[in-house]
Amino acid sequence: MALTKNKKQELVKEVSELLGTSKMTVVAKYEGTTVKALQTLRRDAKANGTKVKVIKNRLVIQALKATDGFKDTDTGALEGMLLYAFNGEDEVAAAQILNTFAKQNPSLQFVGAINAEGEFVDAASVKALAGLPGKNQLIAGILNTLNAPLRGAIGSLSGNLHGLLQGLEAKATN
Repeated sequence: MALTKNKKQELVKEVSELLGTSKMTVVAKYEGTTVKALQTLRRDAKANGTKVKVIKNRLVIQALKATDGFKDTDTGALEGMLLYAFNGEDEVAAAQILNTFAKQNPSLQFVGAINAEGEFVDAASVKALAGLPGKNQLIAGILNTLNAPLRGAIGSLSGNLHGLLQGLEAKATN
């Protein structure tokens, strides 16, 4: 079913807003992927804070030209059956969810990404980004590192306290 001119304008406006708020927009080929698999991808992505859309490339190019900061973005790779994954909270979350999905559905292949500065990032770089830990994982790692000395001190104190109590108990039984 063809979109009306008004629907196309609304879609271009929506994509412009998504591009403007997204820290990284990942682009992937989905040719050969089943509808059911794409529905699963959308559901998993939504839980991750990522919005996955299948949009005509021509409309995405119009949205890029209509958005400040994206007017000079290289659109040469935007050809074929593509899906776009937007995430406004985490730079690597969209790449990670698509990478996880691609492991079970090899028909999905990265084309690249558009970062918040409007630069097109190649597929190899996006694949490398997908292997990085997410924002929450990095925060947890930092907190764990910061807590390590405190846990060591508490362990030492509780060990010494336990030894003191054993010594007092031994003395009391004599």
